Amino acid sequence: MNCQECGKKPASLHFTKIVNGEKTEFHFCESCAREKGDLLPGTTNGFSIHNLLSGLLDFDLSNGNNGFTAKTAPTIHCDHCGLTYTQFTKLGRLGCVDCYNNFAEKLDGVLRRVHGNTVHVGKVPKRSGGLIKYKREIEDLKKDMMTRIEREEFEQAAKIRDEIREIEKKISAQEG
Repeated sequence: MNCQECGKKPASLHFTKIVNGEKTEFHFCESCAREKGDLLPGTTNGFSIHNLLSGLLDFDLSNGNNGFTAKTAPTIHCDHCGLTYTQFTKLGRLGCVDCYNNFAEKLDGVLRRVHGNTVHVGKVPKRSGGLIKYKREIEDLKKDMMTRIEREEFEQAAKIRDEIREIEKKISAQEG
């Protein structure tokens, strides 16, 4: 997909605005987004991409030089690649696989706000993923059932148990 502004370069910034249920999408290349000052279309008082990311990553942009300054000066660094958390905030990407573990304390909140969860579930092809889908559904139902039991909502827990049994029958039928 090409940039809406110049029409030449591929769009790398994709912004979706939903107001009163009406969805509007914007697609810009990196240079056009920079020319616009990284302002998000349709927003008032100059809300920028930097402000959005700093809010998600819990940073303070009050230093006025368009650079990120961490609110709390973390001395966290990756034991494997040596990347510091401050460097991560400037680069916007992690240095290696171990960075996820070393920065887990800070990243959990960000991932939860952005994705709604901290566990990657991925996508499963519809053709071959039937069993996997059922197994994930059973896992979720079991968690919900345990929560209901803890709250002493035994009737709801029993209904969930019955749902689990029905799904397990479907799995048995597919495997057999």
